[in-house]
Amino acid sequence: MSERAVVAGEQAGRLVLAATPMGDVGDASRRLREMLGSADVVAAEDTRRTRALAKALEVEIAGRVVSFYDHVETARIPQLLEEIEAGRVVLLVTDAGMPSVSDPGYRMVAACVERDLPVTCLPGPSAVTTALALSGLPMERFCFDGFAPRKSGQRKQWLRTLRTEPRAVVFFEAPHRLADCLADAVEVLGPTRRAAVCRELTKTYEEVVRGPLAELAAWAVEGARGEITVVLEGAQPVSADPADLVDEVEALVADGIRLKDACAQVASAVGASRRELYDAVLVARTNS
Repeated sequence: MSERAVVAGEQAGRLVLAATPMGDVGDASRRLREMLGSADVVAAEDTRRTRALAKALEVEIAGRVVSFYDHVETARIPQLLEEIEAGRVVLLVTDAGMPSVSDPGYRMVAACVERDLPVTCLPGPSAVTTALALSGLPMERFCFDGFAPRKSGQRKQWLRTLRTEPRAVVFFEAPHRLADCLADAVEVLGPTRRAAVCRELTKTYEEVVRGPLAELAAWAVEGARGEITVVLEGAQPVSADPADLVDEVEALVADGIRLKDACAQVASAVGASRRELYDAVLVARTNS
């Protein structure tokens, strides 16, 4: 089916994605207020939080409110598609920020596109762009990586892919894992790579801590609370000596990765020759 872009307007039967405030209700747009009061169906990640938001905005939700969180998203989609096909407006909101950005929503959009149903968006708050703007780091080009992996081994593998990433990288992290994540980042990316930890954006206790990874890791040991967004500076081009990468390859091998695959992964991450790295590993094993 053809993909169709639909602009906002008085068109019946459509899906409307709406960004909601991350903390300060004053960030809610006029269009969000109007849509909360006029949509036929409000699909909410947390119905209680959405009702509380409407109350704070002094808006009465006129339509039916249904839950739309991760575990019910797939099951709820057919019902919402039927509503749109019947000419009704479905408003999709998450707890904070923009739907689909590490929140429910993209499956619903994809389903609408598949059926050639209109989809539009009410722009607004986003932790990703807010953190970038506050980071003080170069961000002409950036990428978003969602939540950092939970386990240290997987997290280190992910961080290795960022060793030569020239773009700024934005990711989310849980407060109770932040210290471990930053410690792994120091180990893999080095102590001097710059970053910014943005906490509780737009809320009363908003805090942005900027500096090299080593300083941020030391700061995080004391603990951090609230919603965390991290911005990592893009890497500077480097020329890696294969001999200096042997330990990293052997660490991957110890995790069960084949030697050739480990060499390819590390070499790709730092822009080194995989053949030279493979030979360096064999030499190191011979000399050990």
